Amino acid sequence: MKYALIGCGRIAVNHVKAAVNNKLELAAVCDLRPEAMENLLEKQGLKDDPAIQRYTDYETLIQENPDIKLISIASESGSHAEIALCCIRHGIHVIIEKPMAMSMRDADEIVRLAAEKGVKVAACHQNRFNIAVQKMRGALEAGRFGTLSHGSVHVRWNRNQAYYDQASWRGKWASDGGALMNQCIHGIDLLRWMLGGEVEQVYGVTRQRYHSYLEAEDVGMAVITFQNGAIGTIEGTVNVYPKNLEETLFLFGENGTVKLGGTSTNQIDVWEFASRRQEDEENQGLQEATSNVYGNGHTSLFADMIDAIETDREPYVNAVEGRKALEMVLAIYKSQKTGKPVKLPLSDFASEDMAGEFESGQTAEK
Repeated sequence: MKYALIGCGRIAVNHVKAAVNNKLELAAVCDLRPEAMENLLEKQGLKDDPAIQRYTDYETLIQENPDIKLISIASESGSHAEIALCCIRHGIHVIIEKPMAMSMRDADEIVRLAAEKGVKVAACHQNRFNIAVQKMRGALEAGRFGTLSHGSVHVRWNRNQAYYDQASWRGKWASDGGALMNQCIHGIDLLRWMLGGEVEQVYGVTRQRYHSYLEAEDVGMAVITFQNGAIGTIEGTVNVYPKNLEETLFLFGENGTVKLGGTSTNQIDVWEFASRRQEDEENQGLQEATSNVYGNGHTSLFADMIDAIETDREPYVNAVEGRKALEMVLAIYKSQKTGKPVKLPLSDFASEDMAGEFESGQTAEK
């Protein structure tokens, strides 16, 4: 299957590795910066491969390569929707890095157009494929938790000025959003997925405490009420000194408690159920080795997408699921902006609607 990558920045190496691991034919790469393409290919030992074309314009790549069947989008967040819609119009299946879009309007259009064109869209929430996450999901689907009480996610990371200086689009409302949209959306996706998906109301508070050179938030917290009665809490920040601390996910049910931990929900810290099973002993303390905070899930997500294309089924993490994760973050943003709880579904709100929120320093009381 012929494949191309658009965007050769920080996360792109995971996409190339996933493509190689799944034996895709890398036909082209695209980035506005030629040096980014060369650096990426050199690191992967692909720089001298004559079959890999280079482009600085994604539309030209698409027009000149009608036989490409799958494209992954790893460009700056603000361009995800525009590029995805172009691919979909040309009948090309897409894997979109998080967030899928920066507005509900664009996310809804991706979902609508993909259905109309018969194109597969996978949202790149690769942590759903973590071994620990899959164990939790399996127990949930088997009914081992019983009725859920509540759950929580904590993304306690560090991002300093050097990180933001690497790319001018980071931390801006139009092109990136803040800690919740960029760093924490994976955990937010997992929390919503585990607690039942259908959200009733979101109440959130965000602040910009230590990163005055950004437009967006560096810490945010929220309380989520689900239609099934469960409650979720979110804590997301890039303010942890001096380095990444953890990404944890808790799930509490009448018959079970599970805590996933590690730097990216890649290990099981607590695994307790009222009815014991043989696999419980090995699950307690399970730890999946990862080379970075992005985990190992890209290879599995790519494999699932390839199978979805070949067997004409929906990807495991499809466009609707990507929309749900985005909706959670934008609902928190809207709650911060209005000072009020936000009812879901959220029909029309964009990250850009937060422009100016922190310009006067500490947020004023609403």
